[in-house]
Amino acid sequence: MSAARPLTILRTIAVTATLPLLLTACGYGSEAKKEDDKTNNVAATGGKKLSAAEVRIGYFPNLTHATALVGLQEGLIAKELGGTAIKPQSFNAGPSEIEALNGGSLDIGFIGPSPSINGYVKSKGSNLRIISGSASGGVKLVVNPDKIKTLDDLKGKKIATPQKGNTQDVAFLNWISQKGWSVDPESGKGDVSVVRTDNKVTPDAFKQGSIDGAWVPEPTASKLVADGGSVLLDETSLWPDKKFVITNVIVSQKFLKEHPDVVEAVLRGTVKTNEWINANPEKAKASANAKLAAEGGKPLDAKVIDPAWSSILVTDDPLATTLKAQADYAVKAKLIEQPDLAGIYDLRLLNKVLRAAGKPEVSDAGLGAK
Repeated sequence: MSAARPLTILRTIAVTATLPLLLTACGYGSEAKKEDDKTNNVAATGGKKLSAAEVRIGYFPNLTHATALVGLQEGLIAKELGGTAIKPQSFNAGPSEIEALNGGSLDIGFIGPSPSINGYVKSKGSNLRIISGSASGGVKLVVNPDKIKTLDDLKGKKIATPQKGNTQDVAFLNWISQKGWSVDPESGKGDVSVVRTDNKVTPDAFKQGSIDGAWVPEPTASKLVADGGSVLLDETSLWPDKKFVITNVIVSQKFLKEHPDVVEAVLRGTVKTNEWINANPEKAKASANAKLAAEGGKPLDAKVIDPAWSSILVTDDPLATTLKAQADYAVKAKLIEQPDLAGIYDLRLLNKVLRAAGKPEVSDAGLGAK
């Protein structure tokens, strides 16, 4: 299935984006930031330029975007681009990244399934394609162990998700419905109080007791554990093969059409980055943390990054069947109408890269571009 092997110490993630407007869960805001990193914002020395002088790549400063963090930090993507320069852009929410892609200021982006679906559906399939997977897992239900000891104890409690209709919100609403409980998806009121709370303030809300737990991505989940929380459920346990997409790689259809050689080079870089992460999990963890420190001013504590990192799996496989399932969950929760996802994937260049590397091809689950 996946071109990447399970991590020895790495598996990750965290999240993404709303499905009604399909906002992302990974972010701590909605603004984009262009980087001035001299090692990333330049072409490889002496390299030959491809068909584009530069490629603008977006990502989140989040462990679920480990491929981007490590690939940029280690120069593994830049190396494949030769003289074509990378212009990295850091985003804190899916909608702003989709807006940049649609507006022509971004060419390729690392992003969650919900904003990918939303961007594709809103443009009637004209603006983006998913061209690779990037990560799976890294989402947990963390609770106050003094108030909640079993899953049945969630009834009547206040549980946070990052945003209404985001990937984790949809997963939690689906889990609630499977328990036979009822929650209004708009207000979050019902048998469980679903409290939509930005990831950056969730730890404080948890410490203050205004929420009893949270269904959140990493590293927020591990921050809650460090503050006395207990992991009651790992979302990977709910999925076949314990895998589900948390981060994709998308591309502007215009850029894909005009610069397929550049897109292919980026994909060679992501495949090699994932391979390096899997072969060097400790070095990769340090690399990702160094990149996060450059973004936010300080690295994550070991008590946070160690468990967060170990819950993520980097993978070239987009795990397409799980993206469709997540869309179905949002429909079931009455957050969106049934979307037409035909053509959302174009994995031809990725599979070309995988074949050349002697790796197995991956599937688009029948949702590929013709």
